[in-house]
Amino acid sequence: MTRFRPCIDLHNGLVKQIVGGTLRDDGTQPAENHVSQHDAAWFASKYRDDQLNGGHVIKLGPGNESAAKAALAAWPGGLQVGGGITDQNAADWLEAGASHVIVTSWLFDNTGQFMPKRLDQLVRSIGRERLVLDLSCRRDGDAWYVAMNRWQTRTNVNIDLNTLDRLAASASEFLIHAADVEGLCRGVDLELVQLLGHWNGLPITYAGGAANMNDVEQVAEISNGTVDVTVGSALDIFGGSGIKYQDLLNWNDRSK
Repeated sequence: MTRFRPCIDLHNGLVKQIVGGTLRDDGTQPAENHVSQHDAAWFASKYRDDQLNGGHVIKLGPGNESAAKAALAAWPGGLQVGGGITDQNAADWLEAGASHVIVTSWLFDNTGQFMPKRLDQLVRSIGRERLVLDLSCRRDGDAWYVAMNRWQTRTNVNIDLNTLDRLAASASEFLIHAADVEGLCRGVDLELVQLLGHWNGLPITYAGGAANMNDVEQVAEISNGTVDVTVGSALDIFGGSGIKYQDLLNWNDRSK
């Protein structure tokens, strides 16, 4: 059954909700939906107390190391971590308390070409059971392509059933943000969710665009309950008005 999975998005050391498509490396300030008064450890403790397993901490650029480590220390083994993960630091983040590391950009060269040897190297280093592949993507016509570097660079890997089959042997889960709708609170990418629901393999978490509980229900219906969902900007604990955190806790209780 579809479950709600929590998130902690970090930007410049603060917990924020950002419109995903506005992240840039040129110093341009991204569009922010919310900057929390609470730190990352506060959210990690809340998720721990509510037993919301399988959530993720994402470091959106530099300046987030301390905040991410504080979140992991607040709930050792309870959260995944992503953002700047490589073969050089993956084991360190697991040692710091992450249940899994989440990887995207390091698996590609700077032009977006997939480098399978790097994935093999990471699997040998930490094991596939501790690895989540972030296949967050942008839409191009009727297809979706993995986007790296905070979703600025399109890669040569498209999201389809063959790609999921091919990569499944090297991961324990997939995390997939629909970058084009991330942070907009205008509804989820239902066609992408439907595609993911047609695959019968590893656990998948979808994120992007959820505005209300109807969107959560649609993810569950269209994916036949096989795809989990993350909610960000619409959530009341992140300053949103569309979805109450307690309603998602109740949803998870019904899904058990």
